[in-house]
Amino acid sequence: MPSISLAVVGLGMAAKPHLEALDLLRNHVEVAGLYTRTKAKAEAVSKQYGWPCFDSPEQIASDPEIDAVLLLTPPDQRHDLIELFSGAGKHILTEKPLERTYDAAAELVELCDYAGVKYGVVFQHRFREGAKQLRTLLSEGALGDIHLVRANIPWWRDQVYYDQAGRGTYARDGGGVLITQAIHVLDLMLSLTGPAKSVQAMCATTTAHKMEAEDFATAGIEFYSGAVGSIMATTATYPDTKETLVLDGSKASAHLEGSKLTVTYRDGSIDVFGERSGTKDGTGGGANPMAFPCDWHRDLIDDFALSIIEHRDPKVTGHDALMVHALIEAIENSSHTGSKVDVREAELSKAYI
Repeated sequence: MPSISLAVVGLGMAAKPHLEALDLLRNHVEVAGLYTRTKAKAEAVSKQYGWPCFDSPEQIASDPEIDAVLLLTPPDQRHDLIELFSGAGKHILTEKPLERTYDAAAELVELCDYAGVKYGVVFQHRFREGAKQLRTLLSEGALGDIHLVRANIPWWRDQVYYDQAGRGTYARDGGGVLITQAIHVLDLMLSLTGPAKSVQAMCATTTAHKMEAEDFATAGIEFYSGAVGSIMATTATYPDTKETLVLDGSKASAHLEGSKLTVTYRDGSIDVFGERSGTKDGTGGGANPMAFPCDWHRDLIDDFALSIIEHRDPKVTGHDALMVHALIEAIENSSHTGSKVDVREAELSKAYI
């Protein structure tokens, strides 16, 4: 099978599932090497997996044998690296969020478009079994017309999480629970429902945390499809519970809890997909943000690699990610103004139903 050569840049907390996934994909994803500013960290990972280290991002950009870069740096360290790698013709797969604001994210998408390189985004929730089955059911019309959408993200982070330098700040992360945690569920929601039209929202920092940005957000949403809905996202719920996404349709209602999908039809019949009864499915919603398997990352990286080999778009592109950035921007603006706000119209893509 054809393979691609990929370099990994950044080895922070988000790296663990990526490294495990890449270890499973050695048959057609060759890791050319690793780079992070902390040399000891790079050397430790190199020893564990047997991948070499690079001395600088420029060394990666100048290597003609490298096809792509997996970028795992914080969002405030993205622009210059994406400008460098896209300019060198390297395809880019980046952790979420693209950047700290919609405008900055759109600039990165434009950079990759101009360079003619693929720009994939790590929204791994789309690759869960329950989510994939729900997408299939929607495409088949099994739920009928969707009239109500509910997203609930009741997660927990201890104060020690926000005591890390830059965590939960606008300068480094671009915000709090919305852009750092809830963005995954909101992206999945929009990929299933289509774009949001307007929001009425409130964001706040609870007394559970000392941090700059919000650890709680709630909003009512109107969708272009005619559906309405609500979201609630927080990292102040203890003990945490799994995130849920519920779509109520004219023929059936779908309840996605973690990876488990339960579909209840109007005739009373019920179908269950994904997680087996009695098993645990870590989602990263608790005190350990990385408490989940690498399967979803494996499938996402695999799709990105195959998109290069097959000369097609990856299943999650930078253009797709602009949709959720626009929604988060509108929620924050609505909270600041205390009024209903229209969601900026991002470019629609074929990934949206």
